[in-house]
Amino acid sequence: MTTTLTAADAADAAPATPAGETTAKQRRRRGPTTGTPVGGVGASILLWGYAVLALAPLVIMVLNSFRTNADFITNPLGLPTSPTVAAYEEAWTVGSFGTYFANSLAVTAGAVAISTAVSTMAAYGLARSRARIFRWLESLFLSGLMLPIHLAILPVFFLFDGIGLIDSRLGLALMYAAAGVPFSIFVLTTFFRQLPEELEEAAVLDGASAWQTFTKIMVPMVRPALATVAVFRFVPIWNDFLYPLVLLRSESNYTLPVGLTNFFGENATNYSALFAGLVITTIPLILLFLVATKQIVAGLTAGMSK
Repeated sequence: MTTTLTAADAADAAPATPAGETTAKQRRRRGPTTGTPVGGVGASILLWGYAVLALAPLVIMVLNSFRTNADFITNPLGLPTSPTVAAYEEAWTVGSFGTYFANSLAVTAGAVAISTAVSTMAAYGLARSRARIFRWLESLFLSGLMLPIHLAILPVFFLFDGIGLIDSRLGLALMYAAAGVPFSIFVLTTFFRQLPEELEEAAVLDGASAWQTFTKIMVPMVRPALATVAVFRFVPIWNDFLYPLVLLRSESNYTLPVGLTNFFGENATNYSALFAGLVITTIPLILLFLVATKQIVAGLTAGMSK
């Protein structure tokens, strides 16, 4: 005789489990709650404390840029009582920060664009090639990471003097672009090697040319690396003082670091304009980090959702 066990009978026959034990098992399966901070409350307090200490100089700089010199004399450590943008107008026009800003933007953006474009193509070729000579070429490129850029200041000066690129923003941008190639190739080659070769084979089967495969399939997949390279090259070029000081002669070609130093010498007691100049110099870097962070997160999470 066959006995049929229904779902109700199976439930009755199952051993009883305490409610507390069941709840504990469910919590272990679900993992920790999302509201618990990683590292505990102490780590969160330390991180927030560090954030406050790091942002405090920037906040003080911005607040002081809206004060007047009279306000500085009467209350050096106070807050702006009557906020004004007169210091920004003076720094932008009288201090020629508009010209310095345009020069820095042209030199930095041009150098980063040239360096990234050349390095992306070179890194893709080095990552996909099997010939031994390309391994030697990669080692040659990476050897440029061992020498600081400022050690070549004298050879670069004599080279530019011989070919007529002294006091030229184009020459300065080309020098920065060449100096950034080793680091860019180092980062991009690693990313390209992590991409499966089946993507290129599928593109060839679909009729795509080598250039189309590179520009439309491979380059979009290394957006995090491109954003990283752009940020790490933009910041040192934007803040560099030595090469513009040596290679540029006329004040109309000065970049922001050199122009800011020149402005400091002429307006040592004009504190509000000095703080305004510092804010003008810092704003592009902050905006770049915000934009680059979004690009990196978007590139890393691309294709994860179904």
